[in-house]
Amino acid sequence: MSTDRYLPFVGRILIGLTFTFFGLGKAIACGKTVAMITAVGFPFPSLAFLAAVSLEIVGGLLLIVGYKVQPVALLLAVFSIVTAFYFHGNIADENTLVHFFKNVIIAGGLLQIAGFGAGAFSIDQRASRGSGNFAGLSTAR
Repeated sequence: MSTDRYLPFVGRILIGLTFTFFGLGKAIACGKTVAMITAVGFPFPSLAFLAAVSLEIVGGLLLIVGYKVQPVALLLAVFSIVTAFYFHGNIADENTLVHFFKNVIIAGGLLQIAGFGAGAFSIDQRASRGSGNFAGLSTAR
């Protein structure tokens, strides 16, 4: 058994949990989040809030289960880059610079998922193989 079968699964879980966690955090701090969106001048702050929270929570969960990961990862990569420039664009500030590049790194990982797919332990893999494995957890490559 090769460990590289598990790496895409673990990577999807780590990235997916991060998006889900921060999406829930934004949802809980609705007023603060909308105020921050307003402060940077992003258009339609309330709509942007709903879109961001929905994308982060739903997208994160879809990454975790491995369903439609390529388009979801591409959307989250674009979201990460837009977030980097709008919310972490002041690269003269060292803290902001770190967050800017964190978002760029996340986008890079998501582009890997978008390019190479979900991996062995996913609903996408099960659907593409047509197997009857439980919950889409096919171990085939």
